[in-house]
Amino acid sequence: MTSIPDDDRIEERAHLLPEELAAGSDDARSQAEAILEESDERTDDPEGTRRDSSQTPGA
Repeated sequence: MTSIPDDDRIEERAHLLPEELAAGSDDARSQAEAILEESDERTDDPEGTRRDSSQTPGA
């Protein structure tokens, strides 16, 4: 299930951290939306995330 993060979450995440400001961003809002979508997918399918990860011990 892919869900689109709500506007409040996107706006909150679009506020760049100092290190993100230093690196620059062409479109912080679009990047925030993509980050939250990917995070939500991993949260919705923890077993799939564990199975697909090369960093998960014992997978």
